[in-house]
Amino acid sequence: MYSQKEILGPGFIITMERLNLLEETRYEKLPVTVYANQKEASIAVAKHISELIQSKSARGEFAILGLATGVTPIAVYKELVRLHLEEGLSFKNVVTFNLDEYYPMSPKATQSYVTFMNEHLFDYIDIDKKNIHIPDGTLDADKIAAFCITYEQKIKHYGGLDLQLLGIGRTGHIGFNEPGSAPNSGTRVVTLDDLTRSDASRDFGGKTNVPTKAITMGIGTIFKAREIILMAWSKKKAPIIKKTIEGEMSGEVPATYLQLADNVEFILDQAAASELTRFDTPWLVKDCLWTDPLKKKAVIWLATALKKPILKLTEDDYNNHGMAQLAVEQGPVYNINIEIFNRIQHTITGWPGGKPNADGSQRPERTLPAKKRCVIFSPHPDDDVISMGGTFIRLVDQGHEVHVAYQTSGNTAVWDDDVLRYVEFAIDFNQSMGNETDKLIITYEQMRRFIVQKQPNQIDTEAIRDVKGFIRKSEAIAGARYVGLLDDYIHFMALPFYESGKTQKNAVSKADIQLTINLLRKIKPHQIFAAGDFADPHGTHIVCFNIILEALSQLKDKEEWVKNCWLWMYRGAWHEFDTHEIEMAVPLSPQEVLRKRNAIFKHQSQKDKPIFPGDDAREFWIRAEDRNRETARRYDELGLAEYEAMEAFVRYWY
Repeated sequence: MYSQKEILGPGFIITMERLNLLEETRYEKLPVTVYANQKEASIAVAKHISELIQSKSARGEFAILGLATGVTPIAVYKELVRLHLEEGLSFKNVVTFNLDEYYPMSPKATQSYVTFMNEHLFDYIDIDKKNIHIPDGTLDADKIAAFCITYEQKIKHYGGLDLQLLGIGRTGHIGFNEPGSAPNSGTRVVTLDDLTRSDASRDFGGKTNVPTKAITMGIGTIFKAREIILMAWSKKKAPIIKKTIEGEMSGEVPATYLQLADNVEFILDQAAASELTRFDTPWLVKDCLWTDPLKKKAVIWLATALKKPILKLTEDDYNNHGMAQLAVEQGPVYNINIEIFNRIQHTITGWPGGKPNADGSQRPERTLPAKKRCVIFSPHPDDDVISMGGTFIRLVDQGHEVHVAYQTSGNTAVWDDDVLRYVEFAIDFNQSMGNETDKLIITYEQMRRFIVQKQPNQIDTEAIRDVKGFIRKSEAIAGARYVGLLDDYIHFMALPFYESGKTQKNAVSKADIQLTINLLRKIKPHQIFAAGDFADPHGTHIVCFNIILEALSQLKDKEEWVKNCWLWMYRGAWHEFDTHEIEMAVPLSPQEVLRKRNAIFKHQSQKDKPIFPGDDAREFWIRAEDRNRETARRYDELGLAEYEAMEAFVRYWY
């Protein structure tokens, strides 16, 4: 037996560490490097680009870079700018070719990739402007074909791309090469997939404003680069990353064509890599250290895969599905089944604030104090009732001191028509009361003129933003009152980071943190509920969550109450926690589901068709009910009691 190395055929020596890695990654058809987070990964990519530029400069050569746009490469460009300003990295020997551009698109438009590249990179470095190449979104349609040929010829003139940066869309597109693109395609005009346009809708003030076409480098063009780096961050990208890296090559997922390339590397953060087999179901590829969380995950996975209740799983089931090691080390399997069944059962509670006069040792929440002070942080004015409306109602009904804190105004998510409708009502109301209306009528006419001429994603006037904020505020008050709160327990924080009037928000400041600290000091809660949606690392939810964490961090060594304050995370309208993650499941009766629905209905501006629905056409209340029923169904299929619906929570240890 070899302790340090194995010999696999004549002259082929490989370390045991390398053998283990090969076994772990045997499902992966592409090279992958995983970093702890997006920041570390971006710095590493920027360093690699810097070294390429400097090595080419030392030889008196140009570095030819293919560049990408979108959220993914922003941190890379930020680090390149830092390297230029602080460490003297010069871009005078750099020639760039951007992957794509919307069509039609003015280079001066906010959504233009010309604007994007200038704002994130070109305006801050010493690159020669004539060395910058971006597809022209202003061309007449009959001139696009010739432009695309010339674009290809320019790349060839410079000797081809040394390095091509890529992101990946949720359709699996690279550049704007949507499903159906040929692996040998060149630069051309394409029609954008509906999901791609949905993902871009926030930048354009709605999907209807997103162009239907784009000019993009082809997959064949990308393949010619001497090196290709595809980057992906966040849980949101995990499903398409798994398809691309482990799936079969298919035109339905254009990025899978990269499996044909021998010069490609995928750079991922842990969240984007989380659904790869070696991270998601590691027992299928290696021996595991069977921690309690991993054991729970594996048993639930096995029961779900076999469509069997946990207590009916057999030793053969374990042995035939990669879990023989667990059966040998901790069996017999029936004992494992009982252990995991009990752990899941103990997550279920009808007392989210703790059950009075009961043994709390096997319950998700503490028994004492019997009456708790609770604060529900709601990033938008409807997240509280959409995400945890049933639990909200239960906490109030059970006599806890419940506060709700609306962290932002939500004023970017109200239709312009609603603004005019509400102001028209105000005019009529004031006139009926004999009040002065001249100034209000003037303001109304100014609003109407602005809205008629408004461009996609144009920042609203202050008066319009105020009215949109008032609409969301009044709806939030109605929802909280319906749940049972008095007005003194309803808090509107209006965190400054959000109040930019546009989808791109301001940076978090000390003011955001201090407002949160002030509220927490005032309430001194035993429980905090906060939105734990981290799929979109640039979304409002995670920004609001991090503000709460920072506030608690500054308070925990100064105030005794923080040591006894538990932070529970809930999920929004989009996705639920995986079953193995859930630490508290609050069952809802049919009547409680109806009460939750009625609370959601108070948010009338978000009903029927919200401005930013994402790629799910269902209304928020339908999504919420379907999600809660699905959580209950999953518990039922594992052999637990059958409930109408369930809201799920995970405790965060700060």
